[in-house]
Amino acid sequence: MPKSNSRARKIVAGFAVLFIGLVIAIIVLLAKKIITIQMAGLMFVAVVGIYVGFGVLIAVYRFVGKLQ
Repeated sequence: MPKSNSRARKIVAGFAVLFIGLVIAIIVLLAKKIITIQMAGLMFVAVVGIYVGFGVLIAVYRFVGKLQ
């Protein structure tokens, strides 16, 4: 069942807003000196890694779905 183009755009926009929100939260924590620069860097890497990892997982899931 194909998704409509506007629904897919809403999903992508939602993920983008969530990612930007997490990055802003990390920057705010860094600015308030709650976390160190090293911890902020580690958090940035973790957030990017999670998004890339789930992106690969979704791509593989869709690819396998097309094979069947």
